[in-house]
Amino acid sequence: MNESNKGPQMKTGEQTIVHPCRIVGVLDNGSAGLTRQMRYHVSRAELIIGASRTLKLLADILPPKAEKRELDGHFMQVPQWIRSAQQRGRRVVVLATGDPLCHGIASFLQARLCIHAFEILPNLSMVQLACARLGMSWQTLKICSIHGRDTGEWQKERGIEHGLYPLLQAMQKHDRLAVFTSPANSPDRIARLMMSEGLEEDFNMAVLEHLMRDSERLIDDLSIKEAACRQFADPNMVLLWRTTQRPDPVLFGLADDDYAMRRPGKPSGGLITKKEVRAVSLARMQLRRSSIVWDIGAASGSVGLEAARLASQGYVYAIEKNRDNLPLALKNQRDMKISNYQLVHGKAPERLENWPDPDAVFIGGSGGNLAALIELALQRLKPGGHLVMNFITIENFNTAMNTLQALGANSDVIQMQVARSVPVLHMNRLAAENPVFIVSTQKTGEQSS
Repeated sequence: MNESNKGPQMKTGEQTIVHPCRIVGVLDNGSAGLTRQMRYHVSRAELIIGASRTLKLLADILPPKAEKRELDGHFMQVPQWIRSAQQRGRRVVVLATGDPLCHGIASFLQARLCIHAFEILPNLSMVQLACARLGMSWQTLKICSIHGRDTGEWQKERGIEHGLYPLLQAMQKHDRLAVFTSPANSPDRIARLMMSEGLEEDFNMAVLEHLMRDSERLIDDLSIKEAACRQFADPNMVLLWRTTQRPDPVLFGLADDDYAMRRPGKPSGGLITKKEVRAVSLARMQLRRSSIVWDIGAASGSVGLEAARLASQGYVYAIEKNRDNLPLALKNQRDMKISNYQLVHGKAPERLENWPDPDAVFIGGSGGNLAALIELALQRLKPGGHLVMNFITIENFNTAMNTLQALGANSDVIQMQVARSVPVLHMNRLAAENPVFIVSTQKTGEQSS
């Protein structure tokens, strides 16, 4: 077999050939699953790097004189190990799992070393194997990995910081998923996440244990409730497929009555930003799919929840001071199956210091701290970000305008008054809603400092 010499040539007195680092995909059947080319490069390696488990799988064919290094606990050092060995002209093999480019180590190494420093020798991926066992085509699967650090059982209040959050997002956007698990982020933990988010009736699960081993087992067509109470052998892979039609919800402009809300003395209305005002306010926020949004004075959550749908790859952080509103907003969130939204109880500006800088801020209620909130919002907004505020009182409107002027911020004002039709016998008349001031400002470069 010819030895290819990819990669740059380096001189250290004499010319040193820089051998490409071979990244070899390994399955759980060990050396039996390697091609002739893979075996050739493993047999000639002078430095072999791999997880302790993978090194054991190939123990029968590893060259006795080769240096072996375990990457367990030394992940970030591996690029330097490779670089140093290549500079000395040593042949390096990294043992990966399955296809090294499918949630494997190859992308990590290529991002830190020249892409031409590698030759990748892939094996079958765990996704291919799992789908083959189940007879499921996999070209449309969403492939996810939760093989990261253990952040514990799913906690809604952790939101975007939790290790299972990307998987939850993927479940709400895809019909079929393949999931690389870990000993901590196991199938039963995934099932408990789904139950806490009301997804237990929407999917079925299959768990594939010990793929390519004699002890391989397929546990097929599990209900989520059943999976939540079972233990599974590691390593394993999870396949999920939707059994109900995935919702295609209205993104914004929902009817007011679609929301649970408090109705203090108002049988025909309630504490909510009306849909016409909501639509204009969201338009003024100039949201993108990746926007980070603050919703201050969330009440029923209508503005923040619709912002979360529009910013589907972003996140909405909401705060509400009235404790009675919290269960209603959380019910609305659960009914709408929105996961990129976090609501806390408090009076702004308390609790805002740990939120990431926003692309847009909506102030629907200020709790008497309006001037301070405007100043904080303009400080924390990203350059080009938008602050949008709603007021029904002239006093709060005047406070906002005076504060913006003092801060040197340009403002745009809409006074919006909507009249809705109501039936009168066999006819209709128009009934006026309360007028609302919508005040908008955009953070400029001068305000960034």
